[in-house]
Amino acid sequence: MSIGIGINAWVWQSPFTRESARLIEHAAKMGFDAFTVPVESPELIDVDAIRAVQADFPLRLYVSGAFSHDRDLTHADASVRQNALNYIRRTLAICEQLGVGHLVGPAYSATGKRRKIPQQQRAREWELAVAGLSQAGRMAADHGVVLGIEPLNRFETDLINTSTQVKQLISDIDLPSVRIHLDTFHMHIEERSVYDAIRVAGKDLVYVDASESDRGTPGKGQVHWHEVVRALRDIDYQGDCIIESFTPECESIADAAAIWRPLASSQDALAKGGIEFLQQLLSEPMIRDTPDHQL
Repeated sequence: MSIGIGINAWVWQSPFTRESARLIEHAAKMGFDAFTVPVESPELIDVDAIRAVQADFPLRLYVSGAFSHDRDLTHADASVRQNALNYIRRTLAICEQLGVGHLVGPAYSATGKRRKIPQQQRAREWELAVAGLSQAGRMAADHGVVLGIEPLNRFETDLINTSTQVKQLISDIDLPSVRIHLDTFHMHIEERSVYDAIRVAGKDLVYVDASESDRGTPGKGQVHWHEVVRALRDIDYQGDCIIESFTPECESIADAAAIWRPLASSQDALAKGGIEFLQQLLSEPMIRDTPDHQL
């Protein structure tokens, strides 16, 4: 299987509701191979509506999680940790109903949780993340789903920032249902080499966000895209590259991702430019060894 190209509904809308199912058709008509359904509020997801659209436009589906401050597996309050597990359980049920094989995102903690804390506290939070994700991983296996755990940049989390860290985390968890999700936006900030970061993830990599350095149109920024594709080919990556961006009109997500201005002339223009760039990039028979983000 060649690497496919997908897009996250967050490019256009947040939260995902019954009416959002139409975006699957929209993405299919733009030429995408896959589509990610973000589940901010499980009660807003209409499985039948999604199934109805997918019957006519059978894109590969993924589900991404949204981990707010009341969904934090590393929180000192056990009730907050339990709330996170309850959310994951409900989202896994949606995955199973849709036949989705991967639930992805930074499930270990709350997005935006970044502090300078004593090493002892950090070690305790690591233990809580391992314990919580171990439980979530067993739930995922029961639903036939694999969790893809995503490192975020230092401005969005203080726990897991790099591929090496997430590799250690899933090693500590040691479950086949807990694997790795990488995002080129976060790697551009945190990794010394995007090529090496992807090689570290290796066969554990199950999901890739193709996000530009400014969260705008892929190919218009500073991400070393040729290094990304060279690494994906070297590890024989069998999944999709999913364009993830946001619109400042979606206030909750815009705040979490610090999106204060439009990133393209329109969200459709971002999607169209991104897929054209990635199609051209992925069609190249050879990838240069020198870092180069320009085609």
